[in-house]
Order: sequence, then structure tokens, then C-alpha cells
Amino acid sequence: MHMADALISPLVGGTMMAATTTAAAYSIKKVHNEMDEKKIPLMGVMGAFIFAAQMINFSIPGTGSSGHLGGGLLLAIMLGPYGGFLTMASILLIQALLFGDGGLLAYGCNVFNLGFYTCFIAYPLIYKSFIKKAVSSGRILIASLISSVLGLQMGSLSVVLEAVLSGKTELPFKTFVMFMQPIHLAIGVIEGFVTAAVVTFIWNSRPEILEKAASGEKLGAVSLKKTLIGLCVSVLIIGGCLSWFASSNPDGLEWSIFKTSGKPEIETSDGIHKTMSKVQSKTAVLPDYGFKTKDEKAADENAAKNESQSQNSSDWGSVNTGTSFSGIVGGAVTLGFVVLVGFVASILNKRKINLKSRI
Repeated sequence: MHMADALISPLVGGTMMAATTTAAAYSIKKVHNEMDEKKIPLMGVMGAFIFAAQMINFSIPGTGSSGHLGGGLLLAIMLGPYGGFLTMASILLIQALLFGDGGLLAYGCNVFNLGFYTCFIAYPLIYKSFIKKAVSSGRILIASLISSVLGLQMGSLSVVLEAVLSGKTELPFKTFVMFMQPIHLAIGVIEGFVTAAVVTFIWNSRPEILEKAASGEKLGAVSLKKTLIGLCVSVLIIGGCLSWFASSNPDGLEWSIFKTSGKPEIETSDGIHKTMSKVQSKTAVLPDYGFKTKDEKAADENAAKNESQSQNSSDWGSVNTGTSFSGIVGGAVTLGFVVLVGFVASILNKRKINLKSRI
């Protein structure tokens, strides 16, 4: 559900960037209450884990479409809503800048659609209400399924509204929403099961992590060594190997655009969009999670080759060094960047506290 710049007008993109910036600033202010030397590395590792998980597109049977884990709900469950939102914002920034996944103009929209609804609505209002009285594997499953589905439904509806408000006549509201909502319902169900599996594993091994996140407390004496190591190993396996098995089918948003407009993508030629595209082409050192080719012809041939390999080796995946490199490097960069964001948030809040105490 990473929106490209072509779907967004400068006005809508700027408005959503302002909304996302406001939510991020509020999160930085609030996350101080639960930030300590253990929370920051957990944020980083969870960021790397979600980055790697988003690389794996799974096929939606009978549709010709695919989906991938959004991860906003899982981040909120593990880190709390504020830490989860900041981590999601960091992941999407790395994806847009280094991998060309999601537009720069649409960055605010993508963070809002994937992070705000899950972290600030689905998690506190739905998920927590299901597990407030008692926690069990059954309650975690039900809470994860309902929260994931509703979070993605809100996010996908937001995509439709943002495109319509941007004046994209190729995507009329009624038709676009009729494709977007059902396909993201299916994706939400799968994400719910995956989220429940991860949360249940953490609950059985380190329930204190979830309890602290839910109450907004610092981790304190909670031991994270095994959890951090396990997540790091998962990042290496998912990003370095399992990413070979990602479906080559268009994701839910791309599929919905094609079904609605009859075109694989929406094109635009105005100055702002061209400028953003040029900037992104320079920053994306691993475009589409692969090595850069010397020219567009080579890129097309490489894409066709990768698609052919994916279709001909669906049982064992397509061994692709570019994908593996992107998964591992992207996970490492995301981890480092999220940790940096955590430290900056901690420093800013400490300075505010010191300033208030002096006054």
C-alpha cells in the first residue's frame, strides 16, 4: 500500500505531510515517558524486522494480486503507539529514499495510512480492549485479526480518498473503493494471523515486553538479549533468503489501480512530480530492492529475467543476490536509523526537561 507520487497532488501531499509531521512530533514528545536504554535497540530491531517482512509479497488466491505485511499493529503492540509510529515513519523513509518504494511526495500519506490508523486507532481502541481483562492465545488471535483488518480497511479507504481529492479522474471513487476494500480485507486477515503468531511467541517468552508497551512504562530490568538476537536472526533469514519467494503479482494497490483504470500505473508530467522523481532516482541506490543497471534497457531486461525466474521457480524461489543484499543492507540501515531517531527523541526530551527545571 505504498503510494507513488503520481497518485497524489502537491496540495494533498503537503497536507498529509503536515499531518504526519504533527503526529511524529507528538510521538517524540510522548515517547520520552517510556524510553530507556533498552527501548531504543528494541525499536531498531523491530524496524529492521518489519522492513524485511514487507519485502515478502504473498499471493492472494484467485485474484492475481498479492499483499505484504503492513506491520503497524505489530510495532504498536511491541513498542507502544508512539514508538511504533516513529518506527514506521523511519521504515517508510528508508524505503522511499534508498529503494524507491513509495513516493517522496506521497511519504506523508504512506506514513499516515500505514502507521496512524494502526498505532493510534486500531491498537489502543480495538486490540487493547480485547486483551484488557485477560491475555490468552485465543484473545491475541481475535484481537490481532480484527485490529489488522480494520486498520488496513481505514488505510486503504484513506488511499482512495487521497487519490480522489488529488483529482485523479482515472480512479473514480465508487469503482476504486470497490476493488481496494475487498483485496485489503484479504490482506488484513493474513496480516492478522501473522501478527498473532509473532505476538503469541513473544507473550510466551517475554510477556513483560508486551505489558510494558501496553502500560506505557519503561522496560527497566526486562531482559531483551534473546529477543533481540532472535529478531536479528529473523531479519537475516527473511531479508536474505525468504525474500526470494516473494510473489511477482502486483500488490493490492497496484492491482486495484489496474482494475479501475485499465492501466498498470497512473502517469503525471507536472514539474513537482518530475522533480521528486529525479531526486528519488538519485537517492535510490538499490531501486526496487535490486542492483542498479546502467540503462533503462538493461533494467527492463533484468526485470523481465527476474519475473521469469520467479514464475519458473515458484517452488524454490529465485535466488537473487540483489534482493538478498537489499534485504540485509536495508534491515541494517533501518535498524541504525531507528536507533538514531530514538536517541534524538530522548535527547530532545531531556533538554526540554532540563530547561523547564531551570525555569
